[in-house]
Amino acid sequence: MQRILPLLLTCSCIATAAAQHSSLSVNRIMQNPKTYIGSWPSTPFWSEDGETLYFRWNPMGAFPADSLYSVSRTGETATKVLPEERRNLGPTFDGWNHGEWVYDGDHSRKVYAHNGDIYVYDRTDGNTLRLTRTRESERSPRFAPDGNSVVFRRSDNLFRLDLQSGATHQLTDIREGPDPKDDDEENNFLESQQLRLFSIIRKDKEQREQREAARERDQEPGPPTHYLDDRNIQQLRVDPTERYVSFATVKQARNTPTMGIAFVTESGYAEHLSGRPKVGMDAASFKLHLQDLSRDTTMQIDLHQIPGTYDVHEFQREQGMELDSSKTKRDIFAFGPYWSEDGRHAVVEVRARDNKDRWLCRLDPESGALDVLDRQHDEAWIAGPGMSWFGGQSLVGFIPGTDLFYFQSEATGYSHLYTVDVSNGDVNQLTHGEYEVFSPELSKDGTSWYFTSGLTTPHERQLYTMPVSGGEPRQLTSMPGNNVVVMNPREDMMAILHSQPNRPPEVFVQDQELRRITFSQTDEYLSYDWRIPKTVWFEASDGVQVPAHVFEPEVPNGAGVLFVHGAGYLQNVHNWWSSYYREYMFHNLLADLGYTVMQVDYRGSAGYGRDWRTAIYRHMGGRDLQDYVDASGYLGTTYDIDPERVAIYGGSYGGFITLMALFTEAEHFGAGAALRSVTDWAHYNHGYTSNILNTPEEDSLAYARSSPINFAEGLEDPLLMPHGMVDLNVQFQDIVRLAQRLIELEKDDWELAVYPVEGHSFQEPSSWRDEYSRILKLIEQEVGLSSN
Repeated sequence: MQRILPLLLTCSCIATAAAQHSSLSVNRIMQNPKTYIGSWPSTPFWSEDGETLYFRWNPMGAFPADSLYSVSRTGETATKVLPEERRNLGPTFDGWNHGEWVYDGDHSRKVYAHNGDIYVYDRTDGNTLRLTRTRESERSPRFAPDGNSVVFRRSDNLFRLDLQSGATHQLTDIREGPDPKDDDEENNFLESQQLRLFSIIRKDKEQREQREAARERDQEPGPPTHYLDDRNIQQLRVDPTERYVSFATVKQARNTPTMGIAFVTESGYAEHLSGRPKVGMDAASFKLHLQDLSRDTTMQIDLHQIPGTYDVHEFQREQGMELDSSKTKRDIFAFGPYWSEDGRHAVVEVRARDNKDRWLCRLDPESGALDVLDRQHDEAWIAGPGMSWFGGQSLVGFIPGTDLFYFQSEATGYSHLYTVDVSNGDVNQLTHGEYEVFSPELSKDGTSWYFTSGLTTPHERQLYTMPVSGGEPRQLTSMPGNNVVVMNPREDMMAILHSQPNRPPEVFVQDQELRRITFSQTDEYLSYDWRIPKTVWFEASDGVQVPAHVFEPEVPNGAGVLFVHGAGYLQNVHNWWSSYYREYMFHNLLADLGYTVMQVDYRGSAGYGRDWRTAIYRHMGGRDLQDYVDASGYLGTTYDIDPERVAIYGGSYGGFITLMALFTEAEHFGAGAALRSVTDWAHYNHGYTSNILNTPEEDSLAYARSSPINFAEGLEDPLLMPHGMVDLNVQFQDIVRLAQRLIELEKDDWELAVYPVEGHSFQEPSSWRDEYSRILKLIEQEVGLSSN
């Protein structure tokens, strides 16, 4: 295919005659979704008594922003909450284990923070008691085990408030700045000289010290003082017995930020925008401290006492790095400790900064010793449901009234629910099978679990319950598609956000019967018969079955379009409303025009377990791209579509795959549109990229073979590259560098479309319309009927 597209640096309107062959058009489907599709509801939660359901909604896009709506548990019509009721809503409920508020032992009272003050709500009589009214912000409250006091955080310290007397007691004494003793040491020579030379100074010092000692004898002993120096405090907490206080101190590293420029501004001047550092950034310095208030001592917990914290990785050995494991002290940090209800046990979650290890350790608070209860190691990187992709805090905790600590692990290849008995180290797997567990939550009485899963198919999400010790899960929801559930406080009714591929989320309630509460779609949206794509599994070149959606036209035109979802770790082949709803509508338009459209959950996508997720380790644009090469082949064998009549497009990670497809596998595709695409992984952010490719300094081979800019000479087919100029995620510099590379390679078949006011996620309907008009024009001219 030899057609030449001009270099285009404007955002002018493009009319597409092909859209006349469908009742849909780019103009129609890319308008404001609130007025075209309808504004669907979100974030359901309950009143504390479980009698009223609240959610955010803007029916038919009638208001500038979403408003709060409510419906009684027996009602069927939602009404807008008036401002006075909204301002005095009181405590609300959206699950048992969210940690933003805490119940007492028998769930009769709830303590919570609101607008920087602490309140206690009595669930038996509905009365609310305000405990604090200060200019400072109080947060993270919880009841003491006896229920007679509340512990909370104010600034960098913990306090206990007695509910009977109202007296407040400061539990910690953590102060900003350097320890004054350090300053004394710096001036030690001069002070010693003064004391040696002048008797009057010696006498004044002795008297001052005597007065201070007498004053300290008369004062009630306080908590040990700790100075933060130039560090910030995190994770401040006290154990249930109020003997031990733990906290982390962090010093942020100085890394060079990236920079963007906004050209279209209110002032008329170009404005500099600060962005994130690039991959390979220095990590923050982390320390975990434990204070024993009874002994007036503070110790730093040595995290490197844990076996494995000096390990050398496989990729380092493969590259012949001469590393001594006794000297390779890895950068690690921790979350916790998490305490059992009685304060007898403490567990610390320790993470490696390279995200290849997570240790769950029992902490001996007297000695600071850490004993490993569970180690999850992955030579690629640790992630999956319940475990942060970026090495953040996992979903963990104690089962109330037990020595059992729950967590999720991919030990079997899928993220399942486990417990470990902290008293003896016995690990028990609670869920089993080739499926993943999402958002496990304990019931009110602690006897059972609720969790979401695609237990029977990865393309559905249903709510299940299961005994706390494990067993056969029992399905609680039944509607096909996705069911996001919030149980009410009495656990006798569910609020469900339910969606299907052709219908956005709507609110339902379910007790003995199922009732729909909201109806959000506009008549205009409902006037079109939206397709539900066909789910298929095709065999990849390595013999693995790969899931895909196919939009089949009634009258095929002999051409195909492959869509590549973004984010890498994201699922798009599913039976619910997609975050790519604009693309969903666009694919219906393409199918109307005769195109067979296919979207693939390629290797690296979410929802299919650890091996699927990590198949791209050290080579993005390897196995993931091959799944699209095989998808092109599937279109050929199943629908008789020649590869030169297959267009490929996608945004972000999807744009990256599109570039790699056209640069390295050109014979399988006829054209492509790479939206907001990563062109060189050495220029992307650290948290995402270092997991998959390590760092450029450690693993230059992984970056060399994964970055499209290194393969630009392979471009043979027409390429469209739309990009927002104020994109601080995949920054505009990325696409500018690739453009210069294509210019120097004397490539002609490419087009750059820039969007001066758009970031990574487009906001303006006019930008969406312009971008997809260009994509449609590319498809029509290069692989469609007009290309013949």
